[in-house]
Amino acid sequence: MQASTKRIIPLQNRFVLISGCSGGGKSTLLAELRARGHPVAEEPGRRIVADEMAAGGSALPWVDPVAFLRRAIGVALDDMKSAEAHSGWVFFDRGLIDAASALEALTGEPLLHPLGAVHRYHRRVFIAPPWPEIYVTDPERRHGFEAATAEYRRLMGTLPTLGYDVICLPKTSPLQRADFVLATLDGVAA
Repeated sequence: MQASTKRIIPLQNRFVLISGCSGGGKSTLLAELRARGHPVAEEPGRRIVADEMAAGGSALPWVDPVAFLRRAIGVALDDMKSAEAHSGWVFFDRGLIDAASALEALTGEPLLHPLGAVHRYHRRVFIAPPWPEIYVTDPERRHGFEAATAEYRRLMGTLPTLGYDVICLPKTSPLQRADFVLATLDGVAA
């Protein structure tokens, strides 16, 4: 009987966060990782906006940002719980840190560090830098590039305080970005 060569990765170390600037190519990268067979949790904010717009709700970032962010925290926590069923890398398009950081910045409510201490992602977080050449607004992303850049700066300051190593994504094609992410994770001690 041969021993399995598949490496077992502890739960919290399998959850890889892709964060950063809105419109920086995160969702496109995640689509490429999904196409390669990796489980992906879609961005909570976009799912919430779609649900709220369809239902005529008000938990929208441009109507009631506090309700929106509280809901995003709940969705991110549910995503982490659901991801426990998967083995190997699971990639998150934004997540708990993004929502909790934004809510704390908006309200001053000190919840980022308590939530971030209990609900961890892999120690290496990939961050999409501002990329004006590909930035677009749409019905679900109504804020401008300046707000997206401010969000990026906030996350760049927040992630290291939670003990994460921030890895900046190169401004390359989605295929090259996916190769970069997987190569960076390959052989990394958890």
